[in-house]
Amino acid sequence: MQAAANVGEAARAIPGSANVVEVFSSVQGEGPHVGETTLFVRLGGCDLRCAWCDSPQTWRPGEIARFETERGTGRFREARNPVALGELVAAAEALDLAAHRFVSLTGGEPLLQPDAVGALAGALGGRGPRIHLETHGLATAALAQVVERIDVVSMDWKLGSDVRREGRSTRDPEETFHAAHAEFLAVARRAPEVVVKVVVTPASRDEELDAMAARLAEHREPPLLVVQPVTPCGTVREAPPAERLLALVARLSAQLPRVRLIPQTHKQIGVL
Repeated sequence: MQAAANVGEAARAIPGSANVVEVFSSVQGEGPHVGETTLFVRLGGCDLRCAWCDSPQTWRPGEIARFETERGTGRFREARNPVALGELVAAAEALDLAAHRFVSLTGGEPLLQPDAVGALAGALGGRGPRIHLETHGLATAALAQVVERIDVVSMDWKLGSDVRREGRSTRDPEETFHAAHAEFLAVARRAPEVVVKVVVTPASRDEELDAMAARLAEHREPPLLVVQPVTPCGTVREAPPAERLLALVARLSAQLPRVRLIPQTHKQIGVL
């Protein structure tokens, strides 16, 4: 009991704060580690606007953060932002931190708060769970500050057909993110594991997916590419049909050695 109290006291001594959306325990719902026990630390703020975003409440830093009070119950208490990093670590400990396979630092876009990401990764790393960073894959300078503390970088590869930067609308010309993602990936590969995820919708075009594949194929050992069919949300009303998805996986597999089709499973089973 005294040892546990000492850990809590040490956690509260960590300097700094963050804008937080929520901290909760669940299972990973996306990518190659789907189904594994994961403690999620969701940070607030994002500088992209994805047509299919399922968490628009994270776009702006919020006034209120919520913390699950008991692992897997879906019961939460609230606190005001910004939250002291020590309190975040203590909240993770209260949810049986060491019993999880991963801690996911997610958002929003967590790398808009790189000091918080680095401090949390340092405080929570080496205590059982691997540190998993979920990112839009564009904040290269911020990643360089923290990548040595990250075990898994899970980066999106955004397609201009469905994604705009904050402040731009669908009436503006499409932006290509390929060069920026390639720069980010070069830094991400310093981590022990890198996963690239691309969300595909009915608007996704072969030419932009081919451009992504060409960038990934430049690497001697290209990272795993996860093709994630969109879960209809926001302004996206339907997912691509099975025939389109199978053809797309075959097309990308002809260019890359590791391609997997993995939907969002947490939506199917109804957990956070």
